[in-house]
Amino acid sequence: MSVTERTREIGLRRAVGARTRDILGQFLVEAVTLSLIGGLAGIALGLAAALAIAQFAGWRILVSPAAVALAVAFAFVIGVFFGFYPARKAAHLNPVEALRFE
Repeated sequence: MSVTERTREIGLRRAVGARTRDILGQFLVEAVTLSLIGGLAGIALGLAAALAIAQFAGWRILVSPAAVALAVAFAFVIGVFFGFYPARKAAHLNPVEALRFE
C-alpha cells in the first residue's frame, strides 16, 4: 500500500494527537525495511539467474562486491525517498483535509 493511499490513516493519526515526527518515523522505518528486503531479494534473484545462465551456457561468472553494494545502496535510496517524501507531505496536511482525502 502506498503512502498516498494511507493519507486517511495519517489524517486519523494526526486527529487523535500523533505528532508529525511520529508519523514520519513510522514511514521511515517501513521504507528502510522494505528497501533493504527488496535489495537483498534482488541480489538473491540476480545471483540465482546468473548461476542458472552460466550453468546452462557453460560460462564462468564473476560477481563484483562493488556492484552488489551499489545495487543495495541504490534500492535503499530510492525506497527511502519514495517512502519518506509522500509521508512528509501527508503528515503536514491539516487532519481534516487528510481525512477527506480519496
